[in-house]
Amino acid sequence: MTSAIAAPAYAGIPVTHRGLASSVAFVTGHEDPAKIGSDVDWPKLATAVDTLVLLMGVGQLPQIVERLVAAGRDAATPAAVIEGGTLPRQRTVAGTLGDIVARVEEAGIAPPAVAVVGEVVRLREALRWFDTRPLFGLRVLVTRTREQASELSRALAAAGAEPVELPTIEITPRFDRTKLAAAVAALREGAYGWLVFTSANAVEIFFDFLEGKGLDARSVRAGVAAIGSATAEALRRRGIAADVTPGRDAYTAEGLLAALERVELDGRRVLLPRAEGGREALVDGLIERGATVEEVTLYVAAPPKNPDAEGLRRLRAGEIDVATFASSSAVRNFASMLGDDLEPLRRCRIACIGPVTAATAEELLGRRRTW
Repeated sequence: MTSAIAAPAYAGIPVTHRGLASSVAFVTGHEDPAKIGSDVDWPKLATAVDTLVLLMGVGQLPQIVERLVAAGRDAATPAAVIEGGTLPRQRTVAGTLGDIVARVEEAGIAPPAVAVVGEVVRLREALRWFDTRPLFGLRVLVTRTREQASELSRALAAAGAEPVELPTIEITPRFDRTKLAAAVAALREGAYGWLVFTSANAVEIFFDFLEGKGLDARSVRAGVAAIGSATAEALRRRGIAADVTPGRDAYTAEGLLAALERVELDGRRVLLPRAEGGREALVDGLIERGATVEEVTLYVAAPPKNPDAEGLRRLRAGEIDVATFASSSAVRNFASMLGDDLEPLRRCRIACIGPVTAATAEELLGRRRTW
């Protein structure tokens, strides 16, 4: 829906200005075609106010302009038409009453749209901001879980993009309760030197299990390492400040191993609760350092049983500019969802959160150009 007031504002066009326009009128540009005549007194309206805002008037724009000029409005008066005002695909065409019809036709402007006539249109270049944001107009596919997608979607929208959510991961807790309970008991007794998390999902499931037993962060008697900032933030919400986290450009198993280089691991027991099918690089690296690694599977990151139909439709219709992936699991599940039909990806770019995810995208999606 286009907002009559917000659309000009988002296009950088105020409807009034102390130095240019002190009066404004909002007028429908599309009256009931069954009516005889018009309820709008165009001859009086043409010069009665400084700014005219015309609603739903794209189809009638040639006739409206003709009436305004015939009634005395100067053909050199600045004019602009905003399509899809306040929406990520907003487009604005500016000119004068004398040429705005031709400019709109050339640009292919379509409803819903708002037209603004008046000197305030001259302020557009100085005041516009909505359509100058870095990702403005891009349609970005978000493949994170439904629970995690909103944060990225909000950030994309703030940068001007249109997020299109198509979750490719459905987190299903799946663990051996007896094995996990034994690990928690040993953790409480201080038997582990380190507790290592490689995802926020693992943090949530692990601490949910603790809470189910009436326990909390006080049960963690070990150093705690997190693979990245999102995992560290999940720990903070549970009352744990991670002792070790890699630098911003190293949120990988290799980055975490590098961050642990200053830590004595020889002879230490390390508890690693994580997803089924995780990379072996972290386990191998810890063992090479002399640690004894006890891995506990907590969940499966499987493709959704009921993929989002609208997200798939838009992808297959070629409406996506960038597809984003935050993990190798997301890429693998995405490839599984598409099957052999990778044609929709030929028309969009792929953005990956790190080198491991990018390598998986190159392997499974046949794309070598990634952001």
